[in-house]
Amino acid sequence: MKTERDEDFLEDQQENGVQTNHYSSISPSTSPEDQEEPFSTYFEQKVHIPETGSQIFSFRKLWAFTGPGFLMSIAYLDPGNIESDLQSGAKAGFKLLWVLLGATIIGLLLQRLAARLGVVTGMHLAEVCNRQYPTVPRVILWLMVELAIIGSDMQEVIGCAIAFNLLSVGRIPLWAGVLITITDTFVFLFLDKYGLRKLEAFFGVLITIMAISFGYEYVVVKPDQGELLKGMFVPYCAGCGPVQLEQAVGIVGAVIMPHNIYLHSALVKSRDVDRNNKKDVKEANKYFFIESAIALFVSFLINVFVVAVFAEAFYDKTNMEVNAVCNATGSPHSNLFPLNNATLEVDIYKGGVVLGCFFGPAALYIWAVGILAAGQSSTMTGTYSGQFVMEGFLNLRWSRFARVLLTRSIAIIPTLLVAIFQDVQHLTGMNDFLNVLQSMQLPFALIPILTFTSLTSIMNDFANGLVWKISGGIVILMVCVINMYFVVVYVTALNSVLLYVLAALISVGYLCFVAYLAWHCLIALGVSCLDCGSRMHRGLRRHTDIYLLNDMDCDMQVDR
Repeated sequence: MKTERDEDFLEDQQENGVQTNHYSSISPSTSPEDQEEPFSTYFEQKVHIPETGSQIFSFRKLWAFTGPGFLMSIAYLDPGNIESDLQSGAKAGFKLLWVLLGATIIGLLLQRLAARLGVVTGMHLAEVCNRQYPTVPRVILWLMVELAIIGSDMQEVIGCAIAFNLLSVGRIPLWAGVLITITDTFVFLFLDKYGLRKLEAFFGVLITIMAISFGYEYVVVKPDQGELLKGMFVPYCAGCGPVQLEQAVGIVGAVIMPHNIYLHSALVKSRDVDRNNKKDVKEANKYFFIESAIALFVSFLINVFVVAVFAEAFYDKTNMEVNAVCNATGSPHSNLFPLNNATLEVDIYKGGVVLGCFFGPAALYIWAVGILAAGQSSTMTGTYSGQFVMEGFLNLRWSRFARVLLTRSIAIIPTLLVAIFQDVQHLTGMNDFLNVLQSMQLPFALIPILTFTSLTSIMNDFANGLVWKISGGIVILMVCVINMYFVVVYVTALNSVLLYVLAALISVGYLCFVAYLAWHCLIALGVSCLDCGSRMHRGLRRHTDIYLLNDMDCDMQVDR
């Protein structure tokens, strides 16, 4: 049953001559200005989907849809994730592999929501947020997501710089590696001018390099397969303490990244899907989910390689043991490991060094090549995330070069400062801080994606059902609670009253904004009792999903 407001709205749309779209309630603006200069990044061409008749499954179609999921999966392989993996193996052995598996599965479910939003609406998450939220919340949301992207970008660029440092035996300093990474990223980002599929193939090559590099380390170290399988499928952690618990939380925070939700919802727009045809939309959702599952399975295997290598070779090792081996092999880096019986602590840099000490120089250089591939690929996709978010939230109409220059520049200054003033051997503290920063931004991606994919006024027949609403809400709540725990642990370890007070003040504003987004989300999920105030007097009590569309322009294509 339609409310009187609904009928009036539809009559206004028909009077304006708007064409309705039966399978999508919102579409990009079709104003004359938009037609003159298309709103595009990465989408100067679209991949055609072949016709295959009435087949239930087609490898030809799967191949046509293959690409966005693998680009998305690169965020699961960035240097921050690799560092989390190696620390997990060194501190907990194989015991936390089941956490990595669970986090990857949760990530797949969240990426499914992101892909569906892009396919069904033809708009990515930042564009939908721009149209749905009022100005002030929209600006705050944009700033929070930008912080997450900057934090991730710093980890990725620093990871590349560390790889250059290792490959050059210290001859390329950290700051020079940062400049090289920034420069070559500009070059690589323009590969899509030569064809979208060529760009996706290039990313595929980088993923293959990671698989070969870390797979080589796996073969050389020869982890115990029984312990590996036990750690992966038996949710236990015998003898674990606070250190292992913090590491488990860190795994979840490193795997599920906020900007990746925005990225995936945009990448799926690169396929030529007829959104007026329900069958085509349903088919696109199916193939994108299959492709994402395959891509995340590959990324999971690569992550397992890293965890298993450090679990087998370096779990429970002491600094003194490692120092002795490094001295015996003539490594110039033995000073990294003090002569004490403290448990070995490793990061990306020290990880390469200890591999070189125990398994020869080839292990060190191959490790560095894998880190370089991980950092370079994730830096490029991170730049795409920055472009999508900035264009979507701010509705920018800039040239392609100007957009790339601005989004890269946002992260250049803080990254260069870190590279100049921080020693390459002491970057673990910065990585922990950046993981905390990204953990805090998770609600600003997860809550909006659940909100909008649950609204029938946006998703129509493809809106989340009751099971997805409940399970999605529980998963998002669980992920946010886990990451908030990570933040609390980090802040309490600072041991500074001033920082405690500052953190408390920031937390109040932060929690208020999260509560605001959660309130909108709960209404979208059907908790109509929360829809109070003026909206109750507009006849929207029984249609709580409609009020979020109040800001929609009159030229939107709408069909309820």
